[in-house]
Amino acid sequence: MVDPNTRAEQPERESSSDADLLPAELRSWMRLLSAAGAVEQQLRSRVKDAMGISHDEFLVLCLLADQPGSRLRMTRIAELLGRPKTRLTYQVACLQRAGLITKMSACGDRRGIEVTLTEKARHLLGESSRPLADAVSEAIARTASSLGNSPLRDILPGMPDTDRQDAQSQDPPG
Repeated sequence: MVDPNTRAEQPERESSSDADLLPAELRSWMRLLSAAGAVEQQLRSRVKDAMGISHDEFLVLCLLADQPGSRLRMTRIAELLGRPKTRLTYQVACLQRAGLITKMSACGDRRGIEVTLTEKARHLLGESSRPLADAVSEAIARTASSLGNSPLRDILPGMPDTDRQDAQSQDPPG
């Protein structure tokens, strides 16, 4: 009988390290998730202060703003956000009560619901999107910097290459 408190003898891999446990693709994916989480955490309170809505409701407005006609079917919003339809229904109801979206039956499908931005939402996004975009850029830059040499800088256009800047500042004038 094997004692569960003792480790079974297993051959150890030669020259293995913790860094070898994850392929580069998984390590990059984890860095991306870390960056997204850090950005989301910093953006939550800014969205609430600037727009008076939750971060998840803000994501719905951003999806709509990025579509032709600023409209999408609810099923498509749920797919794009990776959210259950029941949760999206609550968010859409909150946005509708705030006067930021309208809901109507989708053309040709009486069961489908289409959601559209209102003028009030367009105005609010117009006022708030640049400061929020700047907050995202700052959060990504901080996260990328804390991760060292990372491909996260490529997420946003115009992201400063801090490694290059650091190397240039250390070069003696010549």
